Amino acid sequence: MNVARFNFSHGSHDYHQETLNNLRTAVKNTGILCAVMLDTKGPEIRTGFLKDGKAIELKQGREITISTDYSIKGDENMISMSYKRLAEDLKPQSVILCADGTITLKVLSCDKERGLVRCLCENSAFLGEKKNVNLPGVVVDLPTLTEKDKVDILEWGIPNKIDMIALSFVRKGSDLIEVRKLLGEHTKTILLMSKVENQEGVSNFDDILANSDAFMVARGDLGMEIPIEKIFLAQKVMIHKCNVQGKPVVTATQMLESMIKSPRPTRAEATDVANAVIDGTDCVMLSGETAAGAYPEQAVQTMAKICIEAEDSLNYRDVFKRIMETAPMPMNPLESLACAAVHTAISSKATLILVITKGGSTTKMVSKYRPSMAILSVVVPDEVEADYSSDKFESAARHGLILRGVVPIVSTKACSTDSVEVAIAFAIQHAKARQLCKTGDSVVVLHRDGTGTIKIVTVY
Repeated sequence: MNVARFNFSHGSHDYHQETLNNLRTAVKNTGILCAVMLDTKGPEIRTGFLKDGKAIELKQGREITISTDYSIKGDENMISMSYKRLAEDLKPQSVILCADGTITLKVLSCDKERGLVRCLCENSAFLGEKKNVNLPGVVVDLPTLTEKDKVDILEWGIPNKIDMIALSFVRKGSDLIEVRKLLGEHTKTILLMSKVENQEGVSNFDDILANSDAFMVARGDLGMEIPIEKIFLAQKVMIHKCNVQGKPVVTATQMLESMIKSPRPTRAEATDVANAVIDGTDCVMLSGETAAGAYPEQAVQTMAKICIEAEDSLNYRDVFKRIMETAPMPMNPLESLACAAVHTAISSKATLILVITKGGSTTKMVSKYRPSMAILSVVVPDEVEADYSSDKFESAARHGLILRGVVPIVSTKACSTDSVEVAIAFAIQHAKARQLCKTGDSVVVLHRDGTGTIKIVTVY
């Protein structure tokens, strides 16, 4: 596990704090780095409360009225929803999906003055209280960052020195700008990972990606907002565009869903994980499988095994050539250096690429070119920052945990000319201990010392 995701759609601050304390105790005891991600609740629409708190039965072919008065207690004839503009933004023949898409309602008419929407039940099902609602194809007039999200970030996230924020329901690039304003100086140490979960976000994907540090293909709500038969294509296109930009991408939602109850995944789920890896995702994510499942350890182990097999199946020379075809020309000096390092590693059949970096940008660019060997990223301070705060550089190292193939560590040696060799020696000893290389292997070392240096060293 590289990143622990804290889902603020559920649980109190105290609940999440207890989990975080356990995580950091485990990190301290094992010495294994693990990044912390705060996943915002975002602008959700939910159904309201019901009479006596009991679920109601909706029957196919029956009509039901939806009110925007969230104070009413619903029954089989009328329920409420939390979106005030429901009657204004919907129109006859629009579709409303409730409870993770298990209930489909077709709009018959809208009464804007009274805030009522008359619908036809498309299927029979039971509806409980406060279930999630999706409005496919509707541009919803809600803020991406709600007041709850702001409190979660400012009162829990920043004080706990989180590493990244997964932003739910991002719809345009300007959403990211607003979040950066909220973070202020903390934007230097907290990555913003966008989640596109509706048609508006898909339409503005390029603008969103340009303003994001990373991206998550969150297929849950997205699968209800756009036609289900187009999900695979949306996933592949988004992963490809992230790869072209060299920005880390996470594929998430229902990857091993059946392992919530079963010790083995379905064949389709195993194939889904492998295809995401082959498509170019940096990370794959487990949700309910580990948060509430009966087999959390097996789920992690199973996913890891599938990822290893998928990575081993790739022809990395072909992968490198395909990335070169989409690379910007002329390249900037950093990308040119990173690309050359990967080409050198492939040509020399090196076992490892060792990157000496300050903030991780060099490592990120090396990862873009998808070498077959591991990338050991050694984060070191400038010599002018020899009295650095360890938090700053450990944060830079943890950011590398969402980059494909990267193993980040922190060196306490100042990055002066004299100490680079010390940092290299320290890193190679660490790599040998982690079985990333062994005596006699070749290692490509990349270090930006003003102009940039690439060299091949032999492990002794």
